[in-house]
Amino acid sequence: MIKTIKFLPWLYCLLIGLSLAIVMGLPALPLTIARVDSIGEATFSTGLEFQETQLGGLSGITYDASKQVYYAISDDRSQKAAARFYTLKVDLSSGKLKPEGVQFVGVTTLLDENGKPFAPLSLDSEGIAFSRDSVFVSSEGDAERKIPPFIKAFSLTGKLLKTLPIPDKFLPNAKGDVGVRNNLALESLAVTPDRKYLFTATENALVQDGDVPTSQTGTPCRILRYNLVNNQPEKEFVYITEPLVGEYNPPGSFITNGLVDLVAIADDRLLSLERAFSQANGVTIRIFDVSLEKADNIQAIDSLKDRLSQVSPAQKRLLLDLKELNLRLDNLEGLTLGPLLADGRRSLLLVSDNNFNPLQFTQILGFGINFQQTP
Repeated sequence: MIKTIKFLPWLYCLLIGLSLAIVMGLPALPLTIARVDSIGEATFSTGLEFQETQLGGLSGITYDASKQVYYAISDDRSQKAAARFYTLKVDLSSGKLKPEGVQFVGVTTLLDENGKPFAPLSLDSEGIAFSRDSVFVSSEGDAERKIPPFIKAFSLTGKLLKTLPIPDKFLPNAKGDVGVRNNLALESLAVTPDRKYLFTATENALVQDGDVPTSQTGTPCRILRYNLVNNQPEKEFVYITEPLVGEYNPPGSFITNGLVDLVAIADDRLLSLERAFSQANGVTIRIFDVSLEKADNIQAIDSLKDRLSQVSPAQKRLLLDLKELNLRLDNLEGLTLGPLLADGRRSLLLVSDNNFNPLQFTQILGFGINFQQTP
């Protein structure tokens, strides 16, 4: 009897873990990703109107398994319409993503602490992550205008529920030598399958951590993990992006690479999306398998500039470079795991931010992931 009582908490935790894994469609045991295969594409032209809003700026996407719908955040800064997220349905029953299988079915306006739509230019919403019956949304803020980034939780009707604290090291100061860089801030959001943790990350290095990427070196982003039991930030990790793709050609032209979204597979396992752009090479999109198992917790380190070589970063493995698809790629910034496909693979969706540019388009790409349990 005593042995049985001691065993029950362990058994209970195991059963809960297995149940969550089944709901999320993820194996409960350690796993490897063997293959990522394309299953289709859908595109929407810039300028498309939907429920009195211009559809576009989709920079993050998340899946609500209970309702079998997706929520996609628009980074419209309450200028073309109030800050909002879209609800869409994607039919993957055939194992393929077909253009006619993607339907936008709703628009939800985000409301501030006064219950009003956010004022124009007061936010730059980039990331979205579903958790139970609400969504977390991240805003990059505007470092040049001294508007801080935020992470807030909203009901599925858009009501503000809570605001998570942002560590001081991420907040831009008056001198401009601390905090996130302008438009390179909290681009990503992901909730773990057990709903205990929330991940976000900077798109490029904090000012005090290092430089933006070059053609030879990446940039040291910070991954930040929140404990959703107490809503507090509890760990930080270094993530090194890939170097730039191409050169400044012509000189002075815009070129970038950064970490634009995350998917949480476990407490220490992520998928990452890196998006690069140069005038010479266009858009480069890569998906990585990321492990935090051997990464150092750098929460107590305010600046990495002189300490980066002493820190163990997250480990990365390239899963897919989308140039292999031979597709015209738009500015893909969001990704999420979706439901299981009929053949047992897990679906993965990517979505693009068209910047409301008539030369771009909203693109949704579908993939099938073959997870295998690790012996």
